[in-house]
Amino acid sequence: MPSPYRAIFATPGTKAFSAAGFVGRMPLSMMGIGIVTMVSQLTGRYGLAGALSATLAMSAAVIGPQVSRLVDRYGQARVLRPATLVSVAAVAGLLICAHRDAPDWTLFVFAAGAGCVPSVGSMVRARWAAIHHGSARELHTAYSWESIADELCFIIGPILSIGLSTAWFPEAGPLVAAGFLVVGVFWLTAQRATEPVPHPREQQSGGSALRSPGLQVLVAAFVATGTIFGTVDVVTVAFAQEQGHKAAASLVLSVYALGSCLAGVVFGLLHLKGPASRRWLVGVLAMAVSMIPLQLAGNLPLLAVALFVAGLAIAPTMVTTMALVEQHVPRSKLTEGMTWTTTGLAVGIALGSSAAGWVVDASGAQAGYAVAAGAGVLAAVVALLGHRRLRRPVPEREGATRPPSRGRQGTDDRSKESMA
Repeated sequence: MPSPYRAIFATPGTKAFSAAGFVGRMPLSMMGIGIVTMVSQLTGRYGLAGALSATLAMSAAVIGPQVSRLVDRYGQARVLRPATLVSVAAVAGLLICAHRDAPDWTLFVFAAGAGCVPSVGSMVRARWAAIHHGSARELHTAYSWESIADELCFIIGPILSIGLSTAWFPEAGPLVAAGFLVVGVFWLTAQRATEPVPHPREQQSGGSALRSPGLQVLVAAFVATGTIFGTVDVVTVAFAQEQGHKAAASLVLSVYALGSCLAGVVFGLLHLKGPASRRWLVGVLAMAVSMIPLQLAGNLPLLAVALFVAGLAIAPTMVTTMALVEQHVPRSKLTEGMTWTTTGLAVGIALGSSAAGWVVDASGAQAGYAVAAGAGVLAAVVALLGHRRLRRPVPEREGATRPPSRGRQGTDDRSKESMA
């Protein structure tokens, strides 16, 4: 492992919570595409499949920040476990209804309930922020590492989810994803030593983290970015089926994630200077431009190459986004702030998967990539108009002093927690 990555894991407990976070994030790449694959196999209706995936994403967008706000207030262990059990129960109901050919409305009800899934990636990044707060270099590397973990999930997840649903039985992909969620969350929350100190209600002020102008820009851009991701997922599955190789969709989507993963590895090794807002703007513009070649791919090999190139812009942009969130959001609301960015992605994924599903049903798979191109243009417009907010000096945030994680300060901090 290159030395910058080795350095961030020198703190005890970091390897364990990062591993648990990886397992808990697998459903992020498995659940939506698993539902699309399951429903398309059982019914042949991509419109319904995309709408259910969109419902799941929209529900997570609404519920996720509220769960994270409770986490900031009461701690990860007290909130994440019951939220996970609610989500898994809803997934079970969805699979049973799909298997028994229940009315469509029952599928939507359970898909909405499954949106109670916690943002595990935000929980892990909050732990890194507590450990390396005040050290920009280590945080850059830590966020890069977590971006790599995200992309590894997206390399492995679609292959596993689509492969299980096509080779075993249609409901297998979402079922295994739910299992990963339970294992990952309960493993993560069992590690109390590195859990960030919660901030009770009386220590918080100013309402939601979303009141930050900088965070508003990031979330708006991520809605458009998520639309790209949702579109690519749905359209690629449909495109592969039109080509007579539906199972190959998982491999093509994994190539997309592989490009991002490799870019994240290199990005984490760099010691970059200059404003993060400028790097973020370049990254968003690069993602927008990378959607153009998708319109020209006439077969799966060409599509895989185009998606690999498109993936190179993802991880650096995501890493820079988390650094900007850390700069623009009060420490007592950091988990909520990070979750709002994933909420923006979830909203976009919902819009993209739904719109792409209907376009595919109406005009074929190739036409669906036009939705991704339009979303790229929208992301670029938002970034160009709003990035100045990210350059503005941020007033001193509440809780600017270093808030230690439970594992770094020993008995003194534990006594303070009990007094709080």
